[in-house]
Amino acid sequence: MKLAVTGGAGFIGSNFVRALLAGRHSSLGVERISVIDNLTYAGTLRNLDGVLDDIEFHRTDICDTEAVTGHLDGFDAVVHFAAESHVDRSIASGQPFMRSNTLGTQSMLEAAAAAGVGRFVHISTDEVYGSIPVGATDEDAPLAPNSPYAASKAGSDLVALAFARTHGLPVVVTRCSNNYGPYQNPEKAIPHFVTTLLGGGNIPMYGTGTNVRDWLHVDDHGDAVAALLGGTPKESVYNIGGGSQLTNLELARLILDELGLDHGRVDFVADRKAHDARYCVDDSRIRDEFGYRPRRDFTTTIQETITWYAQNESWWQR
Repeated sequence: MKLAVTGGAGFIGSNFVRALLAGRHSSLGVERISVIDNLTYAGTLRNLDGVLDDIEFHRTDICDTEAVTGHLDGFDAVVHFAAESHVDRSIASGQPFMRSNTLGTQSMLEAAAAAGVGRFVHISTDEVYGSIPVGATDEDAPLAPNSPYAASKAGSDLVALAFARTHGLPVVVTRCSNNYGPYQNPEKAIPHFVTTLLGGGNIPMYGTGTNVRDWLHVDDHGDAVAALLGGTPKESVYNIGGGSQLTNLELARLILDELGLDHGRVDFVADRKAHDARYCVDDSRIRDEFGYRPRRDFTTTIQETITWYAQNESWWQR
């Protein structure tokens, strides 16, 4: 298989590329990898240190359809990770999110169809479902995004599914829980908490810290994507859950405990606008059809993640 990965210099994309090169998804038979990334603030070649010689790299804006079409020529599949993804940034200015996430996905789909790509896996988020007080959302739940980021991703999902129906391009949309692991930009919750504490500060906590998130290790996410890429999906949309639900305050205290710090190292601040109270997806579809399970133990991998940031200060200080 010849595989193109957009956003491959970002957090999730770079971990997926590393996993492929390490042979973790050898059943896919990937013999050629091309990374397409514009190296915006969240994407950096430092995420691909040590593997750049094993891939093709194209610094390209995914909205440049002509250029992307050329990069996809001869490729069998695309995994489309590229996206603007930080809610706070989208609240400050939503336009870059609409351009990159929605228009960028349309551009990628057009390029993939023009290049004759055989499969397109579009990576989305559980945030498109909005906040749910109890239970879990399945793939047929209505989309109810509450932030500009989530709205841009919901738009991209609809664009991808409509493109597939209109043009016959085989498209699969995935909606995952909150990812964590190495190489994640320090603006995101876990690395932000950890690096703030390592720098001597206190964790800033929105509201009362009762917002609930489900945590998915980036390598478990990669396993699910690989299963969909290598199999024959029966459906167009698949949720990918992590199975580790915590309030933000519980998460903060867990990190404090791992670093041997007092629980008082939390500063409560004004809540974020339209802050979703809880996300939780029902991922029984991918479990039943592909045998997917999150394999990484949360307690172990959160310790490993904290250690990674502690040992790689030069990476996140930049």
